Amino acid sequence: MRQPPKQEIDKDAIKVWKITAAIYNGILCLLAIGAFIISIIFEWPLWYSIAAIVISVILAYVFIFILPKLRWRRWRYELFEQEIYIQYGILIMSRTLIPMVRVQHVDTKQGPLLKRYDLATVTISTAATTHEIPALNEADASLLRDRISELARVDEEDV
Repeated sequence: MRQPPKQEIDKDAIKVWKITAAIYNGILCLLAIGAFIISIIFEWPLWYSIAAIVISVILAYVFIFILPKLRWRRWRYELFEQEIYIQYGILIMSRTLIPMVRVQHVDTKQGPLLKRYDLATVTISTAATTHEIPALNEADASLLRDRISELARVDEEDV
């Protein structure tokens, strides 16, 4: 059996995932509070709104404080001469091997939060789908992109 990949993504990924989850859960909490206010104005039963607020607070705790750390612990990748090995998932563990001969192009991308923490995501495109290695240090992401491109080019020459 193959050993898990050795490379970890940057630890600042936890901060970025927490901020992202806080933004989404903030919107969810505002909707729940809005439903509560509408229930008071129109004198509807309040227990629907209170249940929505309680559920949104529980979801906020789970998505902001628990899942980012678990997600970071599970995310691994490793680059070999012939393939890229990616592992991720909390309940369902995905282990993906991407043969270098299938790589069509490699990109790095940064959103505002990733840029704030000097992180970047490496995107690996094949004919069938796109794979991502999220939240790498910006310099490491550039080196990985260049190395994958170099290895994929060599494999195409071999075919």
